[in-house]
Amino acid sequence: MDNKYCAVLVTTESAESAKGIALRLLRGRLAACVNIVPKLSSLYWWHDEIEECQETLLIIKTQTEKFQELVSEVKKLHSYEVPEILAIPVAGGNPDYLEWIDGCLSAGSSE
Repeated sequence: MDNKYCAVLVTTESAESAKGIALRLLRGRLAACVNIVPKLSSLYWWHDEIEECQETLLIIKTQTEKFQELVSEVKKLHSYEVPEILAIPVAGGNPDYLEWIDGCLSAGSSE
């Protein structure tokens, strides 16, 4: 399989920020669907210290060819100095759902 699709993980500082990013990606046809998962506890290294905070997770479904443009857009909108933006290749999926993604990401789609 050529990994035509990917799921992209992005964490944000708030649900409000997550929704703003999601709407911008959807309106720009860079995402077909974005799940917003609130109240995520994160522990991570930052400046040689272990930090802990509450974040909101975006799970973005898109085509792999749109990933670089998606990264650029998220970086413009994101408040973090180094935002988490990780693409996970989709090895397979419901053909009808994958076709729906293609339709959503086509310019001028009305789905």
